[in-house]
Formats: sequence, structure tokens, C-alpha cells
Amino acid sequence: MGNKNTNPVLGIIGGSGVYEIDGLTNTHWEKLSSPFGEPSDSLLFGELDGQQMVFLPRHGRGHQIPPCDINFRANVDVLKRAGVTDVISVSAVGSLREHLRPGMFVIVDQFIDRTFARKKSFFGTGLVAHVSMAHPVCNRLGDHIEAAAREVGIEAARGGTYLVMEGPQFSSLAESELYRTWNCDVIGMTNMPEAKLAREAEICYATVAMVTDYDCWHPNHDDVTVDVIVQVLRANADNARSLVKKIAPRTRTDWSAQSCGCRAALEYALITPPEGRDPELVKRLDAVAGRMLNSD
Repeated sequence: MGNKNTNPVLGIIGGSGVYEIDGLTNTHWEKLSSPFGEPSDSLLFGELDGQQMVFLPRHGRGHQIPPCDINFRANVDVLKRAGVTDVISVSAVGSLREHLRPGMFVIVDQFIDRTFARKKSFFGTGLVAHVSMAHPVCNRLGDHIEAAAREVGIEAARGGTYLVMEGPQFSSLAESELYRTWNCDVIGMTNMPEAKLAREAEICYATVAMVTDYDCWHPNHDDVTVDVIVQVLRANADNARSLVKKIAPRTRTDWSAQSCGCRAALEYALITPPEGRDPELVKRLDAVAGRMLNSD
């Protein structure tokens, strides 16, 4: 199968508020099936300023699924099946740096994956593949996010390392301090293995990390109240919607996208020769790796 669409389709993974955008037209919800199990929710299809859009509530509508129970493989697989070529991941994070204040956005360019109980690859016994994660986000999409943030007037830091923890509990003080010595900038629970799977699916992927609070390392951490955090979350949601509105026309007219390296991540990644591949696994990978499997 694979994604043969030459027109860009922008996917947004995030909370329910992100898809409540003025100007989003021709909307409908559709439930897609995946051989990797149940995705978090149905997909919302729509159009914004001529750009085809697909939204996926990462935790399901109503925030019913904790980070450790998200079926990341099914989520990325159904986005691929929907024709998505580019994904913007909108994620709430804690800050590990004084200068990254609550309310700021961070355009992440690196990850440290500390998750341990999640399925992290579409591939496995019967069809082995190794993709590069040296540069885990799409720099081209990062440029669009940065330009859109400037246009909207959102305070956004370009570059930063996102420590992805397993959760659902938050860090201990010792862990928080450790991650700071690793030069991590923000901490959250959702972008791994999401970014790895997007790379395997040859989907361009970038993260907008929305700072909600300082992690427990900060001396004023205990003074933060729930109502303050809720205010920040609401402001972040408003800014995220404004950001998406400005990103959409940029991806629609980005003629350089077709030559983006993210879209050829599997070019030299499949190790198992065709005669040794498990037919059942090959069948499951019809969307994710169809471009390569159909060429053999």
C-alpha cells in the first residue's frame, strides 16, 4: 500500500483542543483500522487554507488513555494510511531550565528515550530494519514552526532536548536533577516511541513542546497551584491553535518537501532479504513500508 500521495497532508497529534480551529472546513471523523491494534481515537479529517489536515487525539477524546498505554504503533500506522506526509506533535512538558518559562514553546531537535514498556518498532523477527535517529525531527518542519511562531508572536525557543520518561508518575527530585546534568531542556511522557515510529513510516515529524510548569527541581515548584497550571494550559491551547493555522499554508506551498530525507528513511534500512521475510509481518507493514516492500 504505502503513501503514494504527492500532495502534502498535515497530521496533528495532540490534545482535543488543538483541532477546534476556526476556518477548518469539510470536517468529518473516521475510524481507521490498523493491523497493530486500536489507535487512540478516530481521525478528524478537514481542510485549512487549502491544506488537507488530519487530527489525532493522542490520549483519546476526553483524555482517557495514559501515556504508558497509548498504542503508538497503531496511531502512526493509521496516520500513514490516511495519507499523512507531515506530523506536528503538540505536547505538554515540564521545563528543566530556568529560561524556559511556563507558557513558552520549545521546538525540540533531540530526544533522550527513557521509556521501557512500549513497543518501539514496526519491524521485528521476520523483517529487520534499522533507521537512523541521529537527527530525530524534521528540520524543514522545524523551520515552518519557528516562522509561524514569530508570525503569531509566540515566544518559542528553537532547539532543545526532550527527555521522555515512562510515567505515569512524575519524576523524583533526584531524577529531575540527574536529567538536568544530562543537558536536557524539557521533560514529558509522550514523544517516544512516537518519533521513532514516524521515522520508520517515512513521515516527516516535528515537536512543539509546550511548557506548563517547572519540573520538581525548581525551588518554587511547590508554590505552583492547580489553577495556575490550568491557566497556562488554556493559554498554550490557544497558542497551539494559532500556530497550526499559520503552519498549514507553509506546508501546502513547500515544494522542497518531496526531496526531504525523512521520506526516504527506509531506503537502506531493511536488512532481511525478500526471500527471508515473514509474509505475515510484510502484510502488516503494507502502509508503513509499502514504498520499499512493493519495489522489491
